[in-house]
Amino acid sequence: MGHIILFFSGGEIMVVVFFALLFFGADAIPGLARTVGKGMREFNKATADLKNEFESHTADIKQDLTKMTDKLEKGVSETKRKIDEELKE
Repeated sequence: MGHIILFFSGGEIMVVVFFALLFFGADAIPGLARTVGKGMREFNKATADLKNEFESHTADIKQDLTKMTDKLEKGVSETKRKIDEELKE
C-alpha cells in the first residue's frame, strides 16, 4: 500500500483528501479507509495464496524434470562408457 503513495505528490494527496471529505464527509472517511484497507489485505492474501499454489505446482514439475534429467544423464554416461569399452577392444 505504501508503494502507491510514492506516485503521488503532496499536493495531489491533499486534493484527493479534499474531495473525499467533500463527497463522503469527515465521519465517513475512517470507515472508508478501513474498507479500503480490508480490501487491500484481502487482495494481498489472495495474491500470496495464488503465488504459493503456483510455486507448489511448479515445484512438482521441477522435481519431475530433475528426475528425468538425472535418468538421461545416467543413460548418456552409461552409453558413453559402453562406447569407450567397445573402442578399447
